[in-house]
Amino acid sequence: MKRAATALLAVTLLGGCGAPSPEAQPKVEAPKPKPPEDESRRFPGDGRIEVEIVEDQLLGKDYLPGGNLASYDREGKQYQQFLIRSDQALDLLSAVKGQLADRKFVAAFGGYYGQIDGEGWFVFIKNDYLLGIVGLEQAEADLIARDFAARIY
Repeated sequence: MKRAATALLAVTLLGGCGAPSPEAQPKVEAPKPKPPEDESRRFPGDGRIEVEIVEDQLLGKDYLPGGNLASYDREGKQYQQFLIRSDQALDLLSAVKGQLADRKFVAAFGGYYGQIDGEGWFVFIKNDYLLGIVGLEQAEADLIARDFAARIY
């Protein structure tokens, strides 16, 4: 009799240990990331066509979050500059670095120059920003990057 009561108690207690049914669990949605702030003031004005705020996958790259993207036409050359503010800027730089073909380390910036899809990319970090220039040769991008970096404080 004692065994039967003990077995019944064990079955009763163990029966209640399963996970609740999916209907009983409330659905919790992950919070949506805050859209990037307008940082257009940080982009040089000479030759600038527009600055747009991209909410996710800047330049269509799944390894980049959203940020600010400026388009330029200067002296007959079209290029883009981008700015992503993130407390993970170093990780983002590493992600872009991994995509660069013919990658070169640019010591003056602690960044990299290389090619993605046949287009020149110059990327570096300053404070909690990932900055980039897309569409120019390294020497041209270097000059523009100096002005761009000076605007980040």
